[in-house]
Amino acid sequence: MNLKLKNKTVLITAASKGIGKATAEMFAAEEANVVICSTGEKNLLTAVKEIEEKTGYAPFFKVCDINNYNDIKKTVKFVKDKFGGVDILVNNCGGPIPGIFTDLSDSDWYNAVDQVLMSVVRFNREVLPDMIENNWGRIINITSLSVKQPVDNLLLSNALRSAVTAMAKTLSNQIGKYNITVNNVAPGYTLTSRLEQLALNKEKETGMAKEQVFAEMAEKTAMKRLAAPHEVAATVLYLASEQAGYITGVTVPVDGGAIKAAY
Repeated sequence: MNLKLKNKTVLITAASKGIGKATAEMFAAEEANVVICSTGEKNLLTAVKEIEEKTGYAPFFKVCDINNYNDIKKTVKFVKDKFGGVDILVNNCGGPIPGIFTDLSDSDWYNAVDQVLMSVVRFNREVLPDMIENNWGRIINITSLSVKQPVDNLLLSNALRSAVTAMAKTLSNQIGKYNITVNNVAPGYTLTSRLEQLALNKEKETGMAKEQVFAEMAEKTAMKRLAAPHEVAATVLYLASEQAGYITGVTVPVDGGAIKAAY
């Protein structure tokens, strides 16, 4: 299937590792113009090299702290100067700190709001004028299965990724007339550094081996295994395609059946 992504310009945030990097690699293979950003230049350079080795295309990159609005503005300007604007925005970020309600301070909440919610608000705000002018665009937010089934001990992620989902639905109704779609991809238990850190945290708390923690996570799914990042990325790619032009305002779980609800 030709997804018609060649020469489309895609900006992917938090894309030096994990799902973001896998998504960048898939877009590169489709001959899109790919720009990745993250806070660490070293990790970005490594990602660029590895993506080029696999696809023959070296993405552009920009160091960006997504908690910092000035960095966000500079990153979008960088893309506009290179390619004329962002056609496809993939909003991705690492998870905020784990913890139950009584563990979390106001500072924890404010940091998580900037990281998870306001980064999406700000990137959207910066890319939308060009998308509206071009009468075409795709905004895809990487959220979590927790927007449909909250995960114990991840209160900040549960609350704020749900806020992103609600905002996306509202925004999709407001800008659909410009041929811009807004959707969410909700990964389940996916083999990333974030999942490894959560497993290590549980290992410290309970003494359970990391491998056993992973096995417990896998057991919660219908597939009885964890996802690979490229399995999530494939869904992002489809939602960015011309073929998905009539899909907007939805949340697509890529969770191996971990969500127990029937909808």
